[in-house]
Amino acid sequence: MIPKGALSLKAGGSVLELHDIRKSYGAHQAVKGISFAIRSGETLGLLGPNGAGKTTTVSIIAGLISPDSGDVQLDGHSLGGDTDPLKARIGLVPQDLALFEDLSARDNLAVFGALYGLKGPSLDRAAAGALSFAGLVDRAKDKVKTFSGGMKRRLNLAGALLHDPDLIILDEPTVGVDPQSRNAIFEGLEALRARGKTLLYTTHYMEEAERLCDRIVIVDHGEVIADDTVAGLTRRLPMRNLLRLELEDPPAGAWVEELAALPGIASAHLESALLTIGLAELGPGSAAVLSWLTVRRIAVSHASTERADLETVFLALTGRTLRDE
Repeated sequence: MIPKGALSLKAGGSVLELHDIRKSYGAHQAVKGISFAIRSGETLGLLGPNGAGKTTTVSIIAGLISPDSGDVQLDGHSLGGDTDPLKARIGLVPQDLALFEDLSARDNLAVFGALYGLKGPSLDRAAAGALSFAGLVDRAKDKVKTFSGGMKRRLNLAGALLHDPDLIILDEPTVGVDPQSRNAIFEGLEALRARGKTLLYTTHYMEEAERLCDRIVIVDHGEVIADDTVAGLTRRLPMRNLLRLELEDPPAGAWVEELAALPGIASAHLESALLTIGLAELGPGSAAVLSWLTVRRIAVSHASTERADLETVFLALTGRTLRDE
């Protein structure tokens, strides 16, 4: 087990609270008054298209940059400067790997542990627990440069757990990993949840958010546009079904907007040659869409249907896919 720190956060209360956080870079306002809270033991997914203000928000929470205004509170106390002891209760798993390639896995953890004041037997116990958690005990003495991408991701996660933080921020922790390593990371995160840890999770994979997160906060253009459970977000949709059509040669122009204005159609989005349409009723809606496209000689090469999911919600709320610029 990774040793428990001296400071514990209140069970059941809000571990983290953001109050009207704002941040600008010159004339560009990256964050425009973001507020939300995370309860103890909760896993919150922070989602947003590229450029939505998500990375800036995470950087502010982690103390990497300072907001222009607003307040970040941990267990009801405002986070201060770099020396604020409250920050020791946060573990950060960055999107970019923060590892020393020419050092062994164990030596990497020794470096990270020293930053948190761990040494001697305490560091040995923490490193052993972190290596076990990451499934890297048998590779502890091997240099990181010999590791696969998935192993590096797991070691990156292990480094953030050495000091047994109460709040763990995970910024796209599964980018570029194989399915086996991704499942290993998921199992580790689920084990952390079982231990009562609080997780803030950002991802570009909707299925990850649906699997792991108790609640979702969606940001776009620097603002929170939704804060709810996955089930709660889905209930907001005016449609319950999706019609996906692969088009042979989609024309230019504003025809997608015209299609979206038809009765019974809640949304229409064209990405490359894939047309995704949200429908209130699958049968009559599909027939109306196909008839409309046929009249305009827009050929369909393949059609499929499915029930609405988190990706549908995200697209309906933002008008963009998660990876849109």
